[in-house]
Amino acid sequence: MTAMLPYGRQSVTDDDVAAVVATLRSDWLTTGPQVDAFEADLAGWTGGAGCAAVANGTAALHVAYAAAGVGPGDEVVVPPMTFVATASSAVALGARIVFADVEEGTFTLDPAAAAAATTARTKVVAAVDYAGHPADYDALRTALAGSDALLLADAAHSIGATYRGRPVGSLADLTTFSFFPTKNLTTAEGGAVATADPELLTRARRFRNIGLVRDRAELRAPDEGGWHQEVHEFGLNYRLPDVLCALGRSQLRRLGDFLAARARLVARYDEALADLPGVRTPTRRSWAAPAWHLYPVRVLDGRRREVYDRMRAAGIGVQVNYLPVHWHPAFADLGYRRGSCPVAEAFYAQQLSLPLYPGLTDSDQDRVIDALGAALRGVTAPTAA
Repeated sequence: MTAMLPYGRQSVTDDDVAAVVATLRSDWLTTGPQVDAFEADLAGWTGGAGCAAVANGTAALHVAYAAAGVGPGDEVVVPPMTFVATASSAVALGARIVFADVEEGTFTLDPAAAAAATTARTKVVAAVDYAGHPADYDALRTALAGSDALLLADAAHSIGATYRGRPVGSLADLTTFSFFPTKNLTTAEGGAVATADPELLTRARRFRNIGLVRDRAELRAPDEGGWHQEVHEFGLNYRLPDVLCALGRSQLRRLGDFLAARARLVARYDEALADLPGVRTPTRRSWAAPAWHLYPVRVLDGRRREVYDRMRAAGIGVQVNYLPVHWHPAFADLGYRRGSCPVAEAFYAQQLSLPLYPGLTDSDQDRVIDALGAALRGVTAPTAA
């Protein structure tokens, strides 16, 4: 019997290993030259927006919200179809979350819903590039006209994607990335914040480094010597070490190949599942070139749980992404109620992520397709021998 086929998997080569080993043998394991180089390499994918590498994707969100000045009394607008960290990292800074529903089809933040949720207290509106498909950023900008709120792109799924020919990373005031192993490239754990605003970038880099200020021109106390550093605003240690930045640099060299492999697999899924009764395939807008972190199908007629169980029993590691954030007990305890975002909630009841990663072979993908068809027919496909 073969092992469970996962819904996502990293791709690590000998070149990646060599890059890490070379850094381990260098003089710098952290806060060294690989960090600066990784940030510069990332900027090549963000339209030149400056980047701050951080410890993980949740840290990237926390850093971005802190750079935006989010604090007690502020509101942050978030779509519920995302991982909980998009909201919880703002709560950690004292903000109140206002959930705004998603658009039918892409299940990214609905600009009209975002506009309705925005008030004078809104500090940040966070769009999420669900499954790797960019949100409609021009429409979101129009929806926020007249507001002082910053627009944040949670691009944990979408590095390398483009929107109307412009790269993700250049579309919002702040953009966050995740480099978890199942993402489109990995640093094992890691993330980044991108912004074209020099002040926001300085604040982000400072917050991820405990708030330390070393620039002699900015010191508030007399300069005690070459060792002198100060904290003007509190930050946290969210640094990404050189060892992991070296892995990220090596992975970035193959990001184009990763994206192409995912696009090819998505096209195979689209063709194979186009006429399969009981499921709907993902939507793509004409103006988007998605990065396709996920392949989220919709299982109709209330059969998602049944299909999930049958595919798991057949050794196919399908996943559900995600429980609507306002359904988590931590938010329910704060007074958030089900029914407030009907599009996201209806999508959640149907959503099922099929395996998708660059190393997925055609034969493995055919196994997924066969297992999905069998599950919809009410039988469990046999596991591969």
